[in-house]
Amino acid sequence: MALGLIALDRSAVAVPALHYALASMSERDLFANFERMRREMDELFGDVFERALAPRRRGGFSPAVDVFYEGDPPRAVVQAELAGIVVDEIGLEIEGRDLIIAGHRRPADGEGRVYQQLEIDFGPFRRVIPLGADVVADEARASYRDGILRVELPLADASSRARTVPIDVPEDDGDGAQR
Repeated sequence: MALGLIALDRSAVAVPALHYALASMSERDLFANFERMRREMDELFGDVFERALAPRRRGGFSPAVDVFYEGDPPRAVVQAELAGIVVDEIGLEIEGRDLIIAGHRRPADGEGRVYQQLEIDFGPFRRVIPLGADVVADEARASYRDGILRVELPLADASSRARTVPIDVPEDDGDGAQR
């Protein structure tokens, strides 16, 4: 888009033509262009910066997770992307407000292959997911389908967490001394 000047009258007031072009472009289009430019920059430079600045890993990876709350009764739901992992290689633990997902993705048999590109991470993993609420660990359920692990954790009822504590008062023996 050329940046030109438009003379509005003889007083030589000039307005950049770009202003009119941007004013007609919707705000959404403008941000979509910025987003596209960011993605293109990530494609060009992202891997270089990540490899240069990131600490070296000795294998393994960290699976992507989504955490959200839904339902009646209310529950926390954690979904983890674990494609290509045998369900027997996955372990789940609940420690307080943390869900721990651990496991191992085995590498594909590369015998006789010449890779052009190799991006699928493999090796051991351990991911600690902090939950924003107390959960009932004994009632947790998990399912694994199409490479997505879904863990549903019922939220603890506020009344089950609160408890009154009686206060013991020593008996008075009559002389004013407490035992």
